[in-house]
Amino acid sequence: MKDLFSGLKIEVNKNLYVKDPESSSLGKKIIEKSIKLINDKGFEQFTFKKLGAEISSNESSVYRYFENKHKLLLYLTSWYWGWKEYQLVFGTNNIQDPRQKLETAINILTRSVEKDSLTSHIDEACLNKVVVNEFSKSYLTKEVDRENKEGFFEVYNRLVLRLKEMILAVDKDYLYASSLASTVLEGALHQHFLKEHFPSLTECDNKVTPTQYFTHLVNTTLNYTHNG
Repeated sequence: MKDLFSGLKIEVNKNLYVKDPESSSLGKKIIEKSIKLINDKGFEQFTFKKLGAEISSNESSVYRYFENKHKLLLYLTSWYWGWKEYQLVFGTNNIQDPRQKLETAINILTRSVEKDSLTSHIDEACLNKVVVNEFSKSYLTKEVDRENKEGFFEVYNRLVLRLKEMILAVDKDYLYASSLASTVLEGALHQHFLKEHFPSLTECDNKVTPTQYFTHLVNTTLNYTHNG
């Protein structure tokens, strides 16, 4: 897997940045430090002024790359979903059995994340925490419809459609494949959040993973409709 991902370049919508942060060492430093700062402080308390201090540069340096912190959050979450898409494609490409392929996809999309050391300036485990805690803030805005039309959530939408196709490959007559697929992606973030902050509201803990829950949910749902 490491060889497959070496030299990987995740494509992010160009309208999310002023200057591509992957094009310079300063840009990569902005990405690296912003992930850690948002994870430590939370998105509400995160500012470009604080980020400037972290990168030992002026606040204006950050604005050369991103128009505002909302666009930066959209960039980070888009990069994350692009990274998950690569994992999904490579991880399921050679699996022929539809149910095994679906279960593998669920595992990839819902499991806990560890840093893979393939992108030195991005800590994927830390970014995963940011996505779990902050992703909803990227789309629960008045601008969401316009931003969706502009393709800011294209990779996330594409992931849902990929999972939808795998669901229909198992049960072509299932009527709610899009809803089930989006429930898995969004629900996985929510279950990881509940596990960390509201443990009494979920069975997921150190022994029961969100992956186990969603594998059971999808299999039970499709078995019921297929046999029904």
